[in-house]
Amino acid sequence: MQRRALILSAALAPLAAGPARAQADGTLRIVVPYAAGGSSDRAARLVADKLGPRLGQTVIVENKTGAGGRLAAQQLKGLGASASQNVLLLGNPAVMVVAPLVFKDNGYDPDADFQPVSQVTDYEFALAVSSAVPVKQLSHLLAWLRANPAQANFGVPATGSLPHFFALMTSEKAQVRGQVVGYRGSAPLISDLIGGQVPAAFDTLDTLLPQHEGGKLRILATSGAQRSPLAPDVPTYKESGLDLVATGWNALFAPAAMPADRVARLGAAIREVMSDPDTRRKFVDAKMTPVATTPAQTAAMLKAYRAQWAPVVRKSGYQP
Repeated sequence: MQRRALILSAALAPLAAGPARAQADGTLRIVVPYAAGGSSDRAARLVADKLGPRLGQTVIVENKTGAGGRLAAQQLKGLGASASQNVLLLGNPAVMVVAPLVFKDNGYDPDADFQPVSQVTDYEFALAVSSAVPVKQLSHLLAWLRANPAQANFGVPATGSLPHFFALMTSEKAQVRGQVVGYRGSAPLISDLIGGQVPAAFDTLDTLLPQHEGGKLRILATSGAQRSPLAPDVPTYKESGLDLVATGWNALFAPAAMPADRVARLGAAIREVMSDPDTRRKFVDAKMTPVATTPAQTAAMLKAYRAQWAPVVRKSGYQP
């Protein structure tokens, strides 16, 4: 028993030492639950670059991958009050909305274990076809799918992803009985879409946009309330005759133990960063839409998002 206790202590030591050192040297950590290089990681690093000087302290980004983003949230919850002052989680709908709905033992409660600080990005979904396909309007694609139900397949980057549930939203709203085909990431999905192995694909706008701009695929519609400034040539779902608006987001969350005054100070500094013209330009250049919100506004956004997406997730019957 003593040897097992020593092994357990040794295994936990690096995790416990991180926040302790952060407390001592004033370093603020932004934990990203995904690998470096993705949109969540890029967003965190753009914020960190400008947030440090405003706070007068070092701000670093740490990537903790695993379990579709849940591992990072579980670890931050496990640190408890020891990390309450100097760590933030970059959360998104997959971590803060979908996972608690589909996992019986999620390992954390997004409301009890975390508190909103500020939203930092907003992103849209898009429906695309190969440029070789003659369809140029969403209404034409939907008519073709209704007439050819055996070929009504929609590719998505992963089962259980937001594009997956957005595809289900589209199917229900358009009254098209489509089969969702899950891929292992956006790269193979786009490859099959361009090659004609799947007739249509759903993904985030920033992911599909480079291939659209390169002429290899055609985005038929985007999911925002207005046309995206990233793709002003593409109509929205509503413009295309389908009354559907849906977006995704990245937001910063603090541990539940962080004092309210600390949350307020961090939130104010982040809003200043996100309102800075240079920061906003860098986000747009990275194909992301910058957003600045108060903790209360972020909490309200999260509540509204759950109200829209929870029925879709539950109705899908999706199980990991």
